[in-house]
Amino acid sequence: MSNEPTTPVPDSPFRPEPGDRDLAPQFVLPLVVRIERAAPPARTDALETAARAVLVMLADERSTGDGEWAEAVRDWQDARIRKVVRRARGAEWRRAEALPGITVSGKTAEVRVFPPVPLDGWPKDLARLQVSGTDLDDPEPPVDADPSAPVLWLNPDLGMSAGKAMAQAGHGAQLAWWELDDAARAAWRDAGFPLAARTADPARWAGLTTSGLPVVRDAGFTEIAPGSCTVVADHPALR
Repeated sequence: MSNEPTTPVPDSPFRPEPGDRDLAPQFVLPLVVRIERAAPPARTDALETAARAVLVMLADERSTGDGEWAEAVRDWQDARIRKVVRRARGAEWRRAEALPGITVSGKTAEVRVFPPVPLDGWPKDLARLQVSGTDLDDPEPPVDADPSAPVLWLNPDLGMSAGKAMAQAGHGAQLAWWELDDAARAAWRDAGFPLAARTADPARWAGLTTSGLPVVRDAGFTEIAPGSCTVVADHPALR
């Protein structure tokens, strides 16, 4: 999974076309969502929790400077930006929680994010987890998003599994983070990374993608066609 800004730049990690970054060792950011049979999370809450988990990982002191995860994060960001969401329950979840990472909780969702790993070097207890089966529903329609808060607008014309949409929401949150200045990043972090994930009104989608806000364009590795616009990251500081 990969994405690019509205105006591509040379050798960007978000370009769908091959580039120098494809020659670098490839890493992936693993995310695991807890899906218990009796109490699966709501879809929208899972998307929002996954997006916050990505932001928490990027902002964590272990991911920057000389932190213990910093080298892995740099290697990941020097190549393609990939995220993969897997699901776990019961003993699987407990084994995942025992590995180094951060668990982020929403209203109904729990997502654990891990430091980037080589594309073909997943830890055993994560590699065995399933990618499929992350089809989630919202028991009730989500309320309207607060226009004064960050919103990740999803393409209304694309059908994505919950796992795919969670990864795309994470891409959108990461693009917004990169676009913000230090003060705006600190304010967002200190507030606990509030955000909403909503499907855009079809009548607004074209305007959103040409508004100058960060746009996620998928590389087409799974589910959807290469270059598809999946998410627009609408942060108030970027309007």
